[in-house]
Amino acid sequence: DLESESVGVKKLYGLEEDDTKVFGRQCLMARRLVERGVRFVQLYHGAGSKWDSHSGMEKNHARLCANVDQPIVGLIQDLKQRGLLDETLVIWGGEFGRTNYCQGKLTLENYGRDHHPHGFTMFMAGGGVKPGFSYGATDDFSYNVAENPVHVRDLHATVMHQLGIDHEKFTYRFQGLDFKLTGVEKSSVVKDILA
Repeated sequence: DLESESVGVKKLYGLEEDDTKVFGRQCLMARRLVERGVRFVQLYHGAGSKWDSHSGMEKNHARLCANVDQPIVGLIQDLKQRGLLDETLVIWGGEFGRTNYCQGKLTLENYGRDHHPHGFTMFMAGGGVKPGFSYGATDDFSYNVAENPVHVRDLHATVMHQLGIDHEKFTYRFQGLDFKLTGVEKSSVVKDILA
């Protein structure tokens, strides 16, 4: 029952706007779960949403960003105002980025970009990470990693570290390999992003 929330909170999450009300409700429910001690909350904005834009990218991403921008900012502001952001790690991202070259039809109205596993963007807020800076960069063509590469294994190790889990301790030997929560290859906590 979100009706008990104040008008200001509903406005903060965009519950009164058609573009933002669905994801806004999810973000507000996430805040309420965190308030009540739930330790892990996952929000999903995807089913049929076309974040995976192999075509119609500009149209799709403009609409999708309009759906999520205000509710995400509302969630972070609300957590901060309530004193919950320091102990809550907010992570936003997907499993890959987009290439810098076009895919599909190449027209002004309809173009897309392919999956790009080497250059993806995520953001983190609260939970002991430094605010207000970027880490890592791609080259001038946005294709290759040029500075401070972070493999997904390192991202996982960092998230687990912030949750108080040592990814090196959950290890078991199988077929001659040491399996960890971050895989069998070396992974490291990205200490440069920690507050």
